[in-house]
Amino acid sequence: MLSVLVSCFLALNSSSSVNYKLQATLAAASDRSVVIELFTSEGCSTCPPADALLAKLEDRQPVEGAHVIALEEHVDYWNQQGWVDPYSSPEWTVRQQDYVAKFKRGGPYTPQMIVDGQRQFVGSRELEAEQAIQQSASRAKMEITVTAQRPASDGIQQFKVRVGKLIGNADRDTAEIWLGVTERGLESAVRGGENDGRDLHHASVLRTLRKIGVATTGVESSSGFEGSPVVKFKSAWKQQHLQVVVFVQEKKSGRILGAASVRAAN
Repeated sequence: MLSVLVSCFLALNSSSSVNYKLQATLAAASDRSVVIELFTSEGCSTCPPADALLAKLEDRQPVEGAHVIALEEHVDYWNQQGWVDPYSSPEWTVRQQDYVAKFKRGGPYTPQMIVDGQRQFVGSRELEAEQAIQQSASRAKMEITVTAQRPASDGIQQFKVRVGKLIGNADRDTAEIWLGVTERGLESAVRGGENDGRDLHHASVLRTLRKIGVATTGVESSSGFEGSPVVKFKSAWKQQHLQVVVFVQEKKSGRILGAASVRAAN
């Protein structure tokens, strides 16, 4: 289960210099975290049940010993069918296509659920999802810690990321470190396409995703990676609903070796 360490350091002193020491740090350490990606679209009539399942898995955390990290990724190839999904991005379409090439099982489709980059199936299959989560959580995971620093007034926030020694990595496969931002509480009143007239609600929608480094074996140090990436949150995003996710993924196989998440500090 993902453990969340919350520490607040309050320095109360009449001296103005002490005010700079005031900080609220939220830290999250990975402990059998399982990343569930759902490729979906508001233009797809079979996608809402999968969106609801992802939200259920995220909210209820039904598998003992596993912490679900949800990434709802809206593809853009449905946008020509009468409704332009406001959360869609060609980035997520490309990411899905990369998985299609790795799995070698036909073309892209929605809703498609992928667990830890290893197992894929129709996104509305609850029993299969829980089985895949349980199986993935039983494997050894890399230790990852993400700490949110105090945000600046301009929407910029720094995060400290520490990745433990590389474990479970296949020979000659690069273990890339990715940082994403998700937002909860998003919804749409759809006025076109297959879901015309429906009010759709979403789990954690992926807003951005970027590579921040590569994990190493940590031969010369106690960690495989340490960094302090800076994230710029858009003004339209609701800060209280944002979460930063970090995961290590093999470039060739697509396997996710470990993950952690932390709420963006207000």
